[in-house]
Amino acid sequence: MTVTDRNAPAAWVAVEDDGDADDAADAMPLSMRLSIADTLTLSNATCGFLAVYFTTTGVLIPHLTNSGDAGVVRNNAATAVLLMLLASVFDLCDGLVARKLRASPMGAELDNLSDLISFGLAPAYFVLVWGMVVGDVHEPLSALAATVVMLAVVLRLARFSCVTMPDGVFQGMPSPFGALTVVSIVLLELPFMPTLLAIVGVAWLMVSRVEYPKPRGPLAAAMLAWIVLSMALLTAWAFDAPGGLLMLQTGCSLQLVLGAVIPLFAMARRVYAFRDNRREARAGIEP
Repeated sequence: MTVTDRNAPAAWVAVEDDGDADDAADAMPLSMRLSIADTLTLSNATCGFLAVYFTTTGVLIPHLTNSGDAGVVRNNAATAVLLMLLASVFDLCDGLVARKLRASPMGAELDNLSDLISFGLAPAYFVLVWGMVVGDVHEPLSALAATVVMLAVVLRLARFSCVTMPDGVFQGMPSPFGALTVVSIVLLELPFMPTLLAIVGVAWLMVSRVEYPKPRGPLAAAMLAWIVLSMALLTAWAFDAPGGLLMLQTGCSLQLVLGAVIPLFAMARRVYAFRDNRREARAGIEP
């Protein structure tokens, strides 16, 4: 027996009581179907939210209540950063999967919203909590820096949706890379003002016109390997392994160096493309 709701939107089709799953899928509007890439994107958002949760319960609350062992606080801080790293893995993979398989009509919107949580809210909140932990006198400035990071990610994601760039490059530091660089600066535990200026500098890079190559092919594999290595270094620090702090500081320093060096690849790409175009133009002019 078929039951039809006359008040239901036209986009929904009645389904037989004994209909199979394919009929139910056909009845769902195209805009509401989630692809595999969308599932990865939602996993990205989940990691970002959990990073905020661990930063709050494992770092902020123990600081406010003067409770909690230093090792436990370190483990929770490491867990929050690990979740941001995992979110960047999901963000890297959802684009690759979407290109290989298919993307739903709302895939791009889901990606922007998830990136805003994982690479805007989570690192900005991490900076805010860092300012509260290092001392009350620094809290207003750290709140300002956190706001700058958050706004930079918002502006960067909005610009990404509106501006068409040459294939293979981003304009401005990608938000996942920017978020991990901001967190790396905090974990280095430098003096307050240099840390603050470095955080604002990364925020500027995210909204700048500096070009960064898109992680495709060998570069995507290299980025994934770097993320896995970063997770290992962070885990060693979290469990207070011998030399764990030194390994963490080395990894964080390399993250900062990569942020400055990677744009050179995009610059080299443009130089080579310019040279190739000149050669082709000359070849076309010569008899």
